[in-house]
Amino acid sequence: MAFASRFLRYDEKMMSGPDVLEVQEKLKELGYYQGSLDGTYSTSTELAVKTFQGKHNLKADGIVDPDTWNKLELYAPWNSGIIGEQSFHSLPGIIIDIDRRILLFMSDNFVKTYPVAVGKKTTPTPLGNWVITGKAVNPGGPFGVRWMRLSVPWGGYGIHGTNNPKSIGKAVSHGCIRMYNQDVIEIYDLAPSGTIVTIIGKAYANRILQLGDRGDDVREVQKMLRNLKYYRAKVDGYYGSFTRKAVIEFQQEEGLTQDGIVGPATLTALQKAYAIAQGNQEP
Repeated sequence: MAFASRFLRYDEKMMSGPDVLEVQEKLKELGYYQGSLDGTYSTSTELAVKTFQGKHNLKADGIVDPDTWNKLELYAPWNSGIIGEQSFHSLPGIIIDIDRRILLFMSDNFVKTYPVAVGKKTTPTPLGNWVITGKAVNPGGPFGVRWMRLSVPWGGYGIHGTNNPKSIGKAVSHGCIRMYNQDVIEIYDLAPSGTIVTIIGKAYANRILQLGDRGDDVREVQKMLRNLKYYRAKVDGYYGSFTRKAVIEFQQEEGLTQDGIVGPATLTALQKAYAIAQGNQEP
């Protein structure tokens, strides 16, 4: 899985949010983290992540990427049954249509549709049937006034408010579902942990890119490589010899197989490096 929610990491402008808090809580439970559970990605959080990664044969770079999320999610509460005594039939339901960019909330006596923002094509909102596994009031910043975590194992995806209301109705996020703050407040108390969330729409699968390919996905790779100073030719969407050479140089720098092909591992590494270079902390 090359798609990922935002890459959690230590930065000069410290990252914070309920996704960081979840990582801290899991690492503390497993004995890797001794710091305070404050939802801020500090140097002590980075050290705990690096230690965890090293113990699980992952690249110990302190960045919470899809592989690190997947390892952490082995210990997630929903793997042992989050619903408990509660019946699925007593819970409301949420359907999110990423093509129409709407969220439909349904309970016994309340049905309403809300506009939402969804993930970009390069970082899409994950399709499937998920459940709400955690909630937070006033997480702040780009998460707005409410947060509801989804059981997606490879990243910190959720339904949340926003500090950028102009983004609602657009495909702009790193995979999370954004709502107007007043809307997410309205459904927050009506959607307990265990609520089923069904996400439907067009699936975006990353094809393996190699010499001779053309398309917007090639253009996106070129853009990332150019920003990272590996590619200096025109961003034209054609996978020619200059693009292949840049990919090989990037793969060499990252310790990846130097085959000049952009498969899942190379794409994830590119997304990670690009997000860091851009200082992108948006969920």
